[in-house]
Order: sequence, then structure tokens, then C-alpha cells
Amino acid sequence: MSPTEPGAAEEPSAELSAVAPQLRELRRRASLTLEAAARAVGLSPAHLSRLETGRRQPSLPMLLALARTYGTTVSELLGETAPERDAVVRAADMEPTQAGGWTYWQAGAAGRGMQSLRVHVPYGAQGDIVRVHPGEEWLYVLKGRLRLRLGDTAHALAPGDSAHFDSLTPHRIAAADRDSVELLFVHTLLQSPTAALCLGPSTPGATS
Repeated sequence: MSPTEPGAAEEPSAELSAVAPQLRELRRRASLTLEAAARAVGLSPAHLSRLETGRRQPSLPMLLALARTYGTTVSELLGETAPERDAVVRAADMEPTQAGGWTYWQAGAAGRGMQSLRVHVPYGAQGDIVRVHPGEEWLYVLKGRLRLRLGDTAHALAPGDSAHFDSLTPHRIAAADRDSVELLFVHTLLQSPTAALCLGPSTPGATS
């Protein structure tokens, strides 16, 4: 059943009953008119209005489409409160983790759509691994020289250089010389585990 088709009549759950008060508030927060929001998710304005007033219950595909349109999560649409995360990550709290020879430190809160890492890449570690996965990546070289291959193009990055690219572009990251390289690394992985796709199998608590 497509998101545009009304579902069969059924007894609404408590979770879905809580959606209606959220929908109008989130749409207004996104500065969207009823017509614009309905068009974005493939619904008629009348259908979306019924969802916002609780006269119709949304299907899961509708919830997913609405969450994407409003820049939020299904959990927020259902009125669930996410646990608060500290905005500041102290250096002393950054535990080193090893993955495929790399050492990295989480430089941001876990569970967010954007993940930040400080990474140490030794010479010869994972340099032949080609990665392709959903999302975007941004990196900034702190120390040493980085060899970055995007598709068929090779780039040499020095301290202060950065790169921002679509992660669906086949890419390889390696230290350009034996002095290793250190970098800041920010990525958005869509429903993908960090270690498996970006870094390789991880060993928490390991040191470089």
C-alpha cells in the first residue's frame, strides 16, 4: 500500500493517537503550508488535514515520509522524548578505539545523524580498502600528509587541507608517508554502523 492510499479502518494505537498533535506543530516549525507539506509527501491537503486532526491514522510509510519532510524522526512524531545529550565532549572522556589499524576518538555525541571523530591513520593501514556507502564525509588534516582517492582521481592533502564528498563515490584514505596522518573526520551514515563501513571492525579501549 502506498503512502497516498488510506489504510483499512482499524483501532488506533495509543502511539498513533499521539501523532495528530505533533503533526501540525512540526509542519509549522518547518515553515510549510498544508498544501506544500502534502505535496512533498504525496498526499492531498485534505488527507493531511485529517491526519493533523486525528480523523485518520497514518501508516508507517506516511510517518517516514512526514519525518523526512519535517527534518525530524518518527520517534518525535510519536511524541517520544529523546534522552538529552551533553553538547560538550571533554578530551579526558574520549576513549581511543582501534579499527583496522586506525585509532579514533569520538569527538561528538553518539546516536546523532552526524558523527565526529579524531582519527590517527598509520602508514600502510587500510590504504587498499575501497569504501562505498550512503552519506557524506568531511575531513580535515591536522598533521601529516593524507592520500585520498575519490573514484579515479588521487588527491594529496597537507595540514590545513580538507575534503567534502558524497560517500557513494568510491573512496580510499591512507597516510601518504611513514609519519602517519591525523585528521578530523565528520560523516553522516544513513542507517549504517560507523565501524563497519568507515573504519572496519573495532576494538574499544585499544590505543595506537
